[in-house]
Amino acid sequence: MSVFEELRSVRSAKSQGKRDNKAAFFFLLPWLLGVVLITAGPMLASLWLSFTNYNLIQTPDFIGVQNYVRMFNDPRLLNSLRVTFEYVFVSVPIQLVVALAAALVLDKGMRALPFYRSVFYLPSLLGSSVAVAILWRQIFGQGGLVNQALGLVGLHNLPGWISDPQFALGTIILLNVWTFGAPMIIFLAGLRQIPDMYYEAASIDGAGRWKRFLRITLPMLSPIIFFNVILQLIGAFQSFTQAFIVSGGTGGPSDSTMFYTLYLYQQGFNQFDMGYASAMAWLLFIIIAIITAVTFVTSKYWVFYDN
Repeated sequence: MSVFEELRSVRSAKSQGKRDNKAAFFFLLPWLLGVVLITAGPMLASLWLSFTNYNLIQTPDFIGVQNYVRMFNDPRLLNSLRVTFEYVFVSVPIQLVVALAAALVLDKGMRALPFYRSVFYLPSLLGSSVAVAILWRQIFGQGGLVNQALGLVGLHNLPGWISDPQFALGTIILLNVWTFGAPMIIFLAGLRQIPDMYYEAASIDGAGRWKRFLRITLPMLSPIIFFNVILQLIGAFQSFTQAFIVSGGTGGPSDSTMFYTLYLYQQGFNQFDMGYASAMAWLLFIIIAIITAVTFVTSKYWVFYDN
């Protein structure tokens, strides 16, 4: 091949590369517009509003960090943080334990596996819906199914579980635990990736079922556990629908189900204090970011990869 032919070949390749880049940019354009207009733009707008006094009608009035100072002197906000942290750090571990236990059972190759997998996954699709939250009120109400069932065994004059401050949050925690299907499916996929030769070698060495679980299953499954922990923590901090419907939007009784997101909603759309609500949203963002970062940093001590 002559020098001129090589030059033409190089130019043709560069021209083809430019056309490919333009095509790639064209296909990425809807996503880029979505990021700018739907995600990045509103986030920057809310950051600006968090430093203002804004009620949706008047022009935003810049007030500096007053909204952030106000948050630390707001007892209802501090209570909502307590309720949210209790909900997250109680419901998420229990949900993941239940999900892992169900995945271990389904991993045994039982009959009608697709059917059971679908049945267990269904609550994850419905658990955060308005219909299920309304059903939860009927189940745990004063004359609900739970009290009717307990009445059959001689237990009467029981409280309405969702109307008693001592038990109301527990019913919402139970609702979140019930939606264990999504992490269960991920656990099941991870279990299928563990080679059988490890279990066979451990059995030959005399390791029992519990020891095989602790020394093989958990370490090999730790990246999947880490993934599920991150997803469920972020999702739990953002929970809203369950508390809103079960409490009737009040966060009651006695603010026992006042999730942080519910209080944020009340400030933004009931009180029309959008500046304060925006500051609350950024505080939630910072809390989730810190907890996620801590989880990533500590993962090096308990997450094990093949390499």
